[in-house]
Amino acid sequence: MKKIAARKITSANRSIFAHACRAVAFGVGGSIFALAQIAHAQPPPDDTARFLAGMPLPKNSPLASLTSDPTWQEHTANFEQAFAKLNTRQLAKLHAWEAQYFPEARNQVPVVFYMFSGPDFLYVDQFFPNASVYILCGKESMGPPPDPLQIGNLGSALHNLEQEMYSSLRFSFFITKDMKVSLDSQELKGTLPILYVFLARADKSITDVSFGSLSSGGQFQQSRGGGANGVRINYIDNHSGQQQTLYYFTTDISDGGLASSGFLRFCDHFGVGSSFLKSSSYLMFEQGFSRIRNFIIDHSATIVQDDAGIPLADFNRDKWNIRVFGTYIGPIEIFKQHYQPKLNEIFEQSGPPPIEFNFGYRWNYKESHVIVATRN
Repeated sequence: MKKIAARKITSANRSIFAHACRAVAFGVGGSIFALAQIAHAQPPPDDTARFLAGMPLPKNSPLASLTSDPTWQEHTANFEQAFAKLNTRQLAKLHAWEAQYFPEARNQVPVVFYMFSGPDFLYVDQFFPNASVYILCGKESMGPPPDPLQIGNLGSALHNLEQEMYSSLRFSFFITKDMKVSLDSQELKGTLPILYVFLARADKSITDVSFGSLSSGGQFQQSRGGGANGVRINYIDNHSGQQQTLYYFTTDISDGGLASSGFLRFCDHFGVGSSFLKSSSYLMFEQGFSRIRNFIIDHSATIVQDDAGIPLADFNRDKWNIRVFGTYIGPIEIFKQHYQPKLNEIFEQSGPPPIEFNFGYRWNYKESHVIVATRN
C-alpha cells in the first residue's frame, strides 16, 4: 500500500470551525451550547464504518464532505485493491472449499465463540456466516468510538489503519505484539476501527453500538467498570437480511484472569454453539489455560481450528470426529515445541484433501491446514 500524504487540516475541521463562528453570533451562552453539541455529536456508526472501509456514503452523511479529501480517496483505492486481492487469493478459494467439504458453513447457529481472536471478524464470518451471535475477545484494547470528524491528521490515521490491517489481509492473522503497541499510539486507537472495517467490507449495516462491561455474574452492563470492557455491535447482513450481534471484550482468559471476571458466565448464557480458533499462540497447550480450553470443548458442537488451537490429545475420540484438510508440517520455529506426532499420523493416514488458501501461521497455502472437529 502506498503511504498516504498527511494533512493537518481537513474539510471537516473547517466545517466545524465555520459552525462555531456562526454560533458566536447568537451570544456567548448559545455559542458554548452549540460548540458542545458539535464536539459531542458523532456520526452514525455505520457511516463511520463505511468511511474507514473506504466505501461510498449516503449523500446526507455527516462524513460526506470528507470523501472529497484526496487522502480518503487514496485510502479507498488502497483498500479496494487490498480487498480485491484478498478475495481472489483467499476468500473465493475458501468458499469453494466450504461448498465441497464444510457444509456446516450453511448452518444457522446460536453463537460462535472465537477466543484469542483480537479484531479478526473477517475469518469467523467466512466460516460461520449465519450465527446469531459472535463472541470475540483479546487482550488488545477496544479503544474509544472512532470519529473521523475529530481526527487532526486524517491521512496519517488512515495510513496507520491500513498498516494495522496489512498482516491480516495478506497472511490471515494479526501480529499481536506489534499490533498491541501501535493500536495504542495513533488517532484511530484500539480494535474497534478494524472491526468496523471488516463489518462494512463484509456487507453488514451497523444498527446499534453499545459500550459496557461484564458484572461478576456475567451480565453485559452498559457502563464501564466491570470485569471486562466490551462492545456490543448489532448489525444486519445485507445479503440475507439476518439480524446479528457481535461482542468484543478486552479481557484476560487465562485461568487467573477468568477467576476475576464474569466472562465465562457471560458466554455460558448462550449455551452450546460453534467455536473458531486460529493463530492462538498455542496458549491452550499450557497449563494456565485449562478453563477456557474445557469451556470450548463443553460448549461447542463444531470446532474449526489450526494446530495452534486445542491439542488433539484433549479431544475424546469417542465423542469427537476429526476431519483434516491440507498439510501438517508442524508449528513454525518459535512454537516448535508444540509439534503433535499423533496429529501428523492422522494427516499421513487419511490423505486429506488439499486447501488452496492459507490458514493460521503458515502463509503458504501449500503448508497450511484446517482441522474440523464435530461432536458425535
